Amino acid sequence: HVQLVESGGGLLQAGGSLRLRCAASGRTITTYALGWVRPAPGKDREIDAAISRSGLDTYYVKSAKGRFTISRDNVQNTFWMQMNSVEPEDTAVYYCAASPVMSGSTTYQRSYEYNYWGQGTQVTVSS
Repeated sequence: HVQLVESGGGLLQAGGSLRLRCAASGRTITTYALGWVRPAPGKDREIDAAISRSGLDTYYVKSAKGRFTISRDNVQNTFWMQMNSVEPEDTAVYYCAASPVMSGSTTYQRSYEYNYWGQGTQVTVSS
């Protein structure tokens, strides 16, 4: 199965930008729907951002719309979440997640839909 490793977290001031990166190994992510989630794995909650296998369909939770952008590169076996105009409320451990999917347009919008998780990267936003 796929292994995921996040990077890119850190400490920044409100209004700043950060780009989280999730590197996959073990399997190609070509057939996986991907996402970024704040809570610990296993908790049922809407995720911050999700992207389909094709990369053409995305989903954002209301608080992330217009500020966060999820993207993927299947050749690099990597995906990202660009975080702009961050707020103190964005402070959290962010986990990248993946799950195999048949449809090219499906996005998984609940944390329980994901089978594989990274170890998390801390983002701290100061006011």
